[in-house]
Amino acid sequence: MTSLRTFRVVGFAIALAIFVIDQWVKYFVVEVLQLDRVNEVEPLLPFFDLRRANNYGVSLGMFEATSMEMRWILVAVTAAIAMGVVVWMLRERKGWDIAALGMVLGGALGNIRDRWMHGYVIDYADLHFGDFRPFLIFNVADAAITIGVVIILLRALFSRETEAQGQDAAQTQVTATPHETREPS
Repeated sequence: MTSLRTFRVVGFAIALAIFVIDQWVKYFVVEVLQLDRVNEVEPLLPFFDLRRANNYGVSLGMFEATSMEMRWILVAVTAAIAMGVVVWMLRERKGWDIAALGMVLGGALGNIRDRWMHGYVIDYADLHFGDFRPFLIFNVADAAITIGVVIILLRALFSRETEAQGQDAAQTQVTATPHETREPS
């Protein structure tokens, strides 16, 4: 039981760390680098820039909040999802899944705070190869949410295969005749 409590504390610590890092990087980009207008750019590497964007929507810019009511609806919906993640973290029994949920929670809280304070989410990370951009402009919170979801999906996929193999082996053991399960003399 203690290890499960430790996993949960670690999961919430991951959420807090991601939230703090996300907010600090956004502060740095906007206040220190002064990328305060959309499309202002600070080149870092040939394939990575800091490029200011304001995301009024949710994932991939969908469901854009075009009014004050829509803004608050998005805040409420994402807050409800974050609460669902908290409940899931409290019920989850696998440490890696709790850590991944912590990543999702921290990212969600960072983006919720932006939408609450500004009416949009501050995005700045622009990965590109020439004119090809494999992703939209994103932020630490978006990356944490994506990585956390991928971990959860991969673990669900592979744990089901492992469980199915274990059940098949157990079924074979149960259906074997007594002389097949005895050790040779």
